[in-house]
Amino acid sequence: MIPKRSYLLNATYEWIADNDLTPYLLVDADFEGAVVPREFVNDGQIVLNISMSAVRHLHIDKQGVSFEARFSGKPMQVFVPMAAAIALYAKENNDGMVFPPETFEVTPEPEPTPPEPPQKGFTLKVVK
Repeated sequence: MIPKRSYLLNATYEWIADNDLTPYLLVDADFEGAVVPREFVNDGQIVLNISMSAVRHLHIDKQGVSFEARFSGKPMQVFVPMAAAIALYAKENNDGMVFPPETFEVTPEPEPTPPEPPQKGFTLKVVK
């Protein structure tokens, strides 16, 4: 089965945003593939403000959460694999969701197929 974490994260994000609260994402920063600012990691975890006013180009899908943000004035592209997302909650009242443990299957990327070579020469077409 498809893990439900991405669906729960999307729904929780929308609920927090609809209530004009600030969504904070708790991340396992040591998870393989996580790209986060290491200088802000404490005990292997980091909390990221993913509100629309704090990030640019927020994208949440089944693979993970990605966005651009500034940390200490430096721009950074952040990527959180979905399996590394631990919880999503509102800063103002700590209401949100801790995600249940799930098994995430690692599917290898398919080998890209080479593009068709372009046809050489000209083709003529009858125009009436």
